[in-house]
Amino acid sequence: MSNAALLRQALSQRTALLADAQAANTNCFRVFHGTVEGINGLTIDRYGDAWLVQSFHESLPQDELTALSDELLKVAELPVIYNDRSNKNSRILNVLTDDLECFARAEQQMLENDIHFISKLRHEGQDPLLFLDMRIGREYVKAHSKGKTVLNLFSYTCGIGTAAAVGGATKVTNVDFSSFALAAGRRNAELNEVGDTCEFIQSDAFPAMRQLAGMKVGGRRNQKLPSYPKLAPRQFDLVFLDPPRFAKSPFGIVDLVNDYQSLFKPAMMTTRTGGTIVCCNNVAKVERETWLKSLIRCVEKQGREVSQIEWLHCHDDFPSFDGNHPLKIVALTLN
Repeated sequence: MSNAALLRQALSQRTALLADAQAANTNCFRVFHGTVEGINGLTIDRYGDAWLVQSFHESLPQDELTALSDELLKVAELPVIYNDRSNKNSRILNVLTDDLECFARAEQQMLENDIHFISKLRHEGQDPLLFLDMRIGREYVKAHSKGKTVLNLFSYTCGIGTAAAVGGATKVTNVDFSSFALAAGRRNAELNEVGDTCEFIQSDAFPAMRQLAGMKVGGRRNQKLPSYPKLAPRQFDLVFLDPPRFAKSPFGIVDLVNDYQSLFKPAMMTTRTGGTIVCCNNVAKVERETWLKSLIRCVEKQGREVSQIEWLHCHDDFPSFDGNHPLKIVALTLN
């Protein structure tokens, strides 16, 4: 089956989803999900007023890009931006026409469940400014934040924090190391008129979490610690923990395969009694029940208990082979 035929098939399977998205005032979603739908390493997304085609394993020949674009234009006549990310570091390789390059680097706006988010399809970072598979997470916090304080760790562009504020949170604290990401987060808050509800802390997550949890700030062996914002201990009604797969800093190592607990423990300690911590793990080889048991053990070691467990499942525009999506999200209510 040709790539264009595979895309047509994927679109036909999303007929109900596309109708629901339109009814929910949503114009950002996935229309083709790589290997699961027949083309290894290819994703195609709607980001507001544009289609975004990305290839992660090999470059897409021009004739195939043209055929895919023709199918997309039948759905909506929008600019098609192609980002060839087949290089090892996933950085964009290809050159666009001047008009498309200008469009891709300009700030656009998109809607998800009537919440406004900014979009730039090419910018100083690598990934789009909103991860579409996290839609279920943003829906959860929007529905569970009214009257609550929220801590959003590894916040990136603060999509979770913005959704919490729109949902009626009294205070949202976003923590991320990237000034670029937090600037986008401030813009998202402004677009939704919730800027007064949100605060933005530029910090490595380890010292931020440890200080908020009332723990001592330490670092890796033989590492000189850089300066970091000083924070007073406090607890939150809802904590959202969405770390990257792997990262190193002088303060610690983020490793979702071998040591999720070093992140989870301080984040859990910032969660008040009766509050909820939402944990994310995007590594496919991490088995969900094994991971959940490790979280529960960590809670119990601190003399607390998990009173409620709720799994959040990605929407149908992100299909998986066996119903077990690589992105695992679980909400734990703690006593």
